[in-house]
Amino acid sequence: MVDLRDPYTAGHERRVGLIAYAIARELGWEPERCNAMEMTGLVHDIGKIAIPAEILSKPTRLTPLEMAMVRGHAQAGYDILKDVPFAAPVAEAIRQHHERMDGSGYPQGLKGDEILPEARVLAVADVIESMAAHRPYRAALGLNTALAEIEQGKGRLYDTEVAEAALRLVREKGYQLPQ
Repeated sequence: MVDLRDPYTAGHERRVGLIAYAIARELGWEPERCNAMEMTGLVHDIGKIAIPAEILSKPTRLTPLEMAMVRGHAQAGYDILKDVPFAAPVAEAIRQHHERMDGSGYPQGLKGDEILPEARVLAVADVIESMAAHRPYRAALGLNTALAEIEQGKGRLYDTEVAEAALRLVREKGYQLPQ
């Protein structure tokens, strides 16, 4: 559904799912939980179907109103999937994937242990992919910039254990981001 409206978001979701799966494996999660992370990543931006396509593909900076609309995608994704009987907390992880450990995220301003472990993994995977890849409004910043962001935000924005697992995967184990 997302692929038909916005091919960029669909590719982003696929790559985030694969990165989230790899991080979950590095954390030692059970195979079923790792698979659930990949599936959650594959649909984590489904709420963007509620945003006009011209905003999603806008090649310039978003206005404050447009940015507020984009930020609504996390709640919209939850609303779309909340009644689907998943074995994993897919809808809630989607709602929380822009929450940050210090409470500075959205849409609920959750902090620390209020944030699901699955959402913490999704947050790191999403940031890495978003920064390393091309966006409609800017060129790719690159993997090194993305990893520096995770390193700088570790413990404050991003869960320390999740951040360290992602950094270890790339820096020590040679993990390559999916294309």
